[in-house]
Amino acid sequence: MALAARIGVLTDDLIAATARVSPDQKDSTRVKSLKRRVEASFHTGTHGRTDPFAVAKQLEGLQEKFQVLNRDELADALRIRLSELDNYKKSWSPEILSLFLQLSNRPAVFSNVDWLKVSADPIVEPESLSWSDLNAQGLAYSDEDIWEEVNFAADSSDDGLSSLSSGTSSPRTVPQNSDALEKGYVVPDEMFVSAEEEDLVVSIEKVQFWKAENHSTIPKGKEDASRTITEHQLAREVAFMLQGLPTSIFWRLDDDIEVDRSYALAHSSNKALSSLLRSFSEIGAKMDVVRRFTQVPQTVPYMQTFCRGIEERLLEFDKFLSQMQCQYLTPGSTISLLQLLDDVRRHSRQLGLLADLVSRLGQDAADQPMRCLDLLYDSICMLEALGDGNALPALAELFYACFKTYMRSIQAWMESGRIDAADRTFFVRENSANDDLRSLWHDWYTLDEGPRGQNIPRFLEISIQKVFTTGKTMVFLRHLNALQDESLDKPAVTLENVLPLHSSSSLALPFSALVQSALEKLVDANHSVSAGFLRKELDEQCGLWASLDALQHVYLGKDLSVLSMIDAKVFELIDRGRSWNDKLLLTEVTRTAFSAVGVIDPSRLVVRLNSDSSHSRQSHHRTVKILKAISIDYILPWPVANIISEDTIHSYQRISVFLMQIRRAKYAIVKQRLRNARNATESEDDDTLTHVLHHNLLWFLDFLYGHITYLVISSATQSLHSALSSAEDVDAMIAAHKVYMSSLEDQCLLSNNLSPIHDAIINLLDLCVRFADLQTVHSWGAQDRMVEESHIGISKAYRRTRDSEDEDVDSDSDEDLDHERTLMGSFRDAPYDYQLRTVQRQSEHLVSFIADGLKGVARADGQPSWDILADRLEWRKGLVKF
Repeated sequence: MALAARIGVLTDDLIAATARVSPDQKDSTRVKSLKRRVEASFHTGTHGRTDPFAVAKQLEGLQEKFQVLNRDELADALRIRLSELDNYKKSWSPEILSLFLQLSNRPAVFSNVDWLKVSADPIVEPESLSWSDLNAQGLAYSDEDIWEEVNFAADSSDDGLSSLSSGTSSPRTVPQNSDALEKGYVVPDEMFVSAEEEDLVVSIEKVQFWKAENHSTIPKGKEDASRTITEHQLAREVAFMLQGLPTSIFWRLDDDIEVDRSYALAHSSNKALSSLLRSFSEIGAKMDVVRRFTQVPQTVPYMQTFCRGIEERLLEFDKFLSQMQCQYLTPGSTISLLQLLDDVRRHSRQLGLLADLVSRLGQDAADQPMRCLDLLYDSICMLEALGDGNALPALAELFYACFKTYMRSIQAWMESGRIDAADRTFFVRENSANDDLRSLWHDWYTLDEGPRGQNIPRFLEISIQKVFTTGKTMVFLRHLNALQDESLDKPAVTLENVLPLHSSSSLALPFSALVQSALEKLVDANHSVSAGFLRKELDEQCGLWASLDALQHVYLGKDLSVLSMIDAKVFELIDRGRSWNDKLLLTEVTRTAFSAVGVIDPSRLVVRLNSDSSHSRQSHHRTVKILKAISIDYILPWPVANIISEDTIHSYQRISVFLMQIRRAKYAIVKQRLRNARNATESEDDDTLTHVLHHNLLWFLDFLYGHITYLVISSATQSLHSALSSAEDVDAMIAAHKVYMSSLEDQCLLSNNLSPIHDAIINLLDLCVRFADLQTVHSWGAQDRMVEESHIGISKAYRRTRDSEDEDVDSDSDEDLDHERTLMGSFRDAPYDYQLRTVQRQSEHLVSFIADGLKGVARADGQPSWDILADRLEWRKGLVKF
């Protein structure tokens, strides 16, 4: 009551000091509210802030420290007083004990049990509170909540003091308070020892060698040891230590086990005993490593299997220790520490190897998920190389169990093309941002090998690409709806079938060869079936061969009669100076021309023009380079587009443009030759040179075009069909087609290293067009005087010439007149015969350069087609000189 009044006064002083309340405002509503809030804050916590469990742990550690330092009398005294303290629990006991611990100064050195004196003063019972002590008005304790329900759940932390005397980490058992027993519990009679069996009690107390009163006399020569124990006691301590239990002789520091050197055997030297105990402690340290590893939670599935396998082997080792102890307890049994060491080494061989593996695994197991599997595989291979046949079968079984768990995600990927989202160690990643079916094979999934290949076991690296391809094949088939009728029957091949560890055939093979062979059988069984079925779908349902044939027609000039319709329209518009780069017009012309080809769907044809085509039309309309602005696209079905990628389509377009440039040069020469046949105005000397140039240039164009189409393209296409027919999967088909296009680009002189030869051919094609234009202008030579007099005369002469050549030409085309006027002006700088000689010299130089260049690259790279082309050019050059 006095305490409550004192607290109330202090509360009022606190509010007055902090809230600056004047004396006349003590009974105001604001002050009452503040007081209620302050009192509520006082009542929220009924216990001290000191953690009672931390204090109990410190006291337990202090007892162990006393025992290690051979101060058992201090440990016993502290334990006794802590047990007595349990009978007087107070809410502030943890704070008091924590204060004592903080005030202590090296208690193991300066403490002395002689200072402890038992108090003779009688215990004074606290005076109980009676109702008569309360005032008559009933105002006492009115401010406190003593009449409300008490929440006993908050007082549970007071019970933490019972752990102060727990013996969980101490080898001795501390008796607990009898009040903890349930009411009505009757202790059985067999739990009591009768007074007649005092000898049994004495014998039990004498075997407790860690007690000071049980010390025997130190024999001569062993003055450095303080306690002598029996071999039976030492064997029991060894068994407890190997089982991970606390002992008196062995104690653990960090990750090592130290030996208490104060114990000795009567019949053994200290040095021999120390070496023997050190051997036991080394084995025990390894056992502790694997025991700690099994306590760490694992998230990787195969690591969970690995941890489970270690636990099973620890259980077998503990069974062996228990059987050994039972044997020692048998009457008449003999105990030999040397024999025990040999038995322990033999039974702990597997766990010792696993401890070394776990130690090498380190703390980076999460960053290197496959390191444990690789280390286990390497350990087995090393044991096999060393000829250790004892631990090899057991570790092989553990590897098999781990690898079987790891293979679940791989088998699910190969069998259904699906990724287990829970397995974060799987090496296939899905790119969810891409949903274009044309890039399914290339961009939807990626192979995540990780830094330095950490996501893939080393023994799986050989088969990893085939595993990846098999899964993508199943995804491909699923999007083709080819798996709905379950027509894909895969053989029931499992890891148990291909990896028989206990069969006689497996014993004849090395472990590494056995694993590799099993992987190849498992992967090939799934890969061959899925890949063969996909090839069948591509051939029969997706039109792979029809698409390849369509590309031959569109880009590689398979049918020249169809291409001549497109060429005639485009080349005529270019010669007349009209707007030839109308993509809608060209698309319509192309679709109309290819509509007669059965393997081509005209709706898939689209003609596109480069953005600089208008500039090219104005400045370079008389060169074949202007045709590079035309781009014909043939849109393939999405399954075929995964095999024939966009990059290879660009290669097709480059070859198509090159062939069109050759046809353009030939079109100009042939067309001009027809004009000259109708209007022969050349002199006899000029006529001979003109015919020679015309014949040789036309022969060059025909031979070059025939060489590319009939020799290069035809032979390469046959090789492509053979490679595609023998390809085992889509990756092989893609690789075969890339090799095909690379070979075509090289033999068509379109690769980067052959650009000088290609440029020389383009210049020769431009020279052909120039020669045709020169003949056109020369045929109008008789009208030069009329051109100088008036533009009207030029127009009339032009129209008469055009009418005599072609009756279907529109006579009122002003654009045609402007084009012919520009063409005539470009050849007025030099005489006609001089320009013919110039064309002759340039053609001779270009043909010689092309032939020499082809011979040079043929010697370097060895393409037979280059030698053939160079020899024909050299042969023609010697036969008819330009």
